[in-house]
This record gives sequence, C-alpha cells and structure tokens, in this order.
Amino acid sequence: MSPYIPIIITIGVAILLAIILIFRGAREAVVSTDTTRQRLEEYVFIPEIQQQSEGIRRRTRFSRFRYRINLMLNVLGSESLNLQLISANWPITETEYLLIRYGGALLCFIAGWLLFRSIFPGIGIGIIAYLIPGLILMRSIQQRQTKFQRQLVDVLVLLSGAVRAGYGVQQALDIVVREMKAPASDEFKRVRHEIGLGLSLGQALNNLHARMQNDDLYIVITAININQQVGGNLVTMLDAVMKTVRDRVRLFNEVRVLTIQQKFNSYVLTLLPVLAGAGMFILNPSYVSKMLEPGIFLCFPIGAVLGIIIGNIVIRRMSKIEV
Repeated sequence: MSPYIPIIITIGVAILLAIILIFRGAREAVVSTDTTRQRLEEYVFIPEIQQQSEGIRRRTRFSRFRYRINLMLNVLGSESLNLQLISANWPITETEYLLIRYGGALLCFIAGWLLFRSIFPGIGIGIIAYLIPGLILMRSIQQRQTKFQRQLVDVLVLLSGAVRAGYGVQQALDIVVREMKAPASDEFKRVRHEIGLGLSLGQALNNLHARMQNDDLYIVITAININQQVGGNLVTMLDAVMKTVRDRVRLFNEVRVLTIQQKFNSYVLTLLPVLAGAGMFILNPSYVSKMLEPGIFLCFPIGAVLGIIIGNIVIRRMSKIEV
C-alpha cells in the first residue's frame, strides 16, 4: 500500500466535510431568517394563501441559499468563465459551475476508489467527471453560436426593413427581439438591457460579439459603429452588409459540402480501431488482455490511441478552410 494513500484520503474527506459544512451553514442562515414568519403562520392559517405562498417561500429560500453560496465563494470565479456561461445561456453562476465540477469529480473519485478497491480507477473516473462539464459547456456554446449564425441574415432583413421604415437602431432592435426566436431574441434583448443600464450602443454590440464570436456579426457591428460615429445612409450600409453576409454564408455552405467527406473519414478512422478491438476482446479476451498487461506489449494500445488522436487532428486541420 502506498504511503500517500492515507494523506489523499484525509484530504478528500476534509474537502467533502468542508463542502457539507458550507451548505449546512448556508441552509441554517436561510432558514433562520424565516422563523418569525413561521411563528405567525402557526396562529394565522388561511389554506388558499398558505398553498400559494409555500412555493414562493421555497423559491425565496433557494434564492437566498444561492446568494449566500456565491457570496462566500465568489473568489473562485473569473470573467472568462462567466462569459462562457452567458454565451451558453446557462442559468448558473461561475461559482456554482465550479462547485458542480470539482464536487462531482471528488465524489466520483471516492466512489470509484471504493467500488474498485484501487486508487487508480478512482483517479480515472474523477478526471472524466471533471472533464465532462467542460465538454458539455463548450458543446452548448458551439450549438448556440451556430443557431445564431443561421439567424443572422433574417436579423439583418428585419433591421434593414425597420430602418427603411423610419425607425432608429434601438427601435429596430426591439423589433428583432419581438419577431425573432431564441437565441437571437435573447441576445438582442440583452443588448437592449445593457443599453438601458447605461452602456452605449457600440459597447453593447461589442459585448454581443464577445459572446457569439461570429465574423459576420463583427462586420455588422463595425458597419453600425461607423455609421454612429461618421453618419451616412444606414439603409444602404445594411443592404451592402447583408449582401456580403449572404455571399459568405453561401460560400461557407459550399466549403462544408466539399469537406464533409474528410470529416466522415475522420469519424470512420476513429471508430474502426475501437470497434475492431472490442470485437477481438469479445471473441478472444485472453489474447487482447495480454496487451493490457504491464510490459512491452502495453506500448501497442497506447501507440494506437495516440495515432488515432493525431490522425484525427491532422485530418480535421486539413479539411478546415477559413472563409
């Protein structure tokens, strides 16, 4: 038995107890604020109001609980992580995300350790549990940005039509919020909200670009900012930008169709060795298990995994064309 195992156990238990104590203290602080209201409701009981207020009270307690947790652990957050959560439109703070990520990794580490009676499976399961929230977050951001990109031409049509009808830029944004679906409506609603809080139109649109990371959107924002600073016919400028964006979208779709075969080959080359290895393990498990034993034969599966990863990256880089 390794001499570091008792130390790791002590650290893991201490972290778990700290998390439990933090949640318990926050819960006690939230519950203690409602003792006066509870004593009054023991003497004044109205069934209809009682049933309606119970859900509101629970939501209030949960909101206070979240507020206290974020207040105590706000040093863990960062602006970049907050921007990623906003881009994915996740209704949690960066502190809550980190608690879920690290707490889940710790619990999976302890569960894997106890289940397999070894520290190494626990470490592997803990690493996987740590990586999964980040992968899901990146996937959510990419899906939302892709949906926004598909809506951008329709947004430009609405903006151009509203400005041509005599509306200002901010009034045209209200039309986009009212007529478009999510995520475009949500993002431009946030732009309108930031303008209402005192930011300029250019700053609010730059924040939108920071969330969406879209080159076509950057062209639109640049055109609007130039028009706000220099002046000119905004309708003509928006029409020119809309034509440029449409041409870029059409060219991007053509490139995606031409490179779809390379991406499909990358999927096949990635899954084929895995499926072949799984089939060999089912047919002759003793033969495959020898390659997983410590020794020189262990280099073959490790080299195969590295080769698959490197080949996948190379194929994707070759098929990636900047538009």
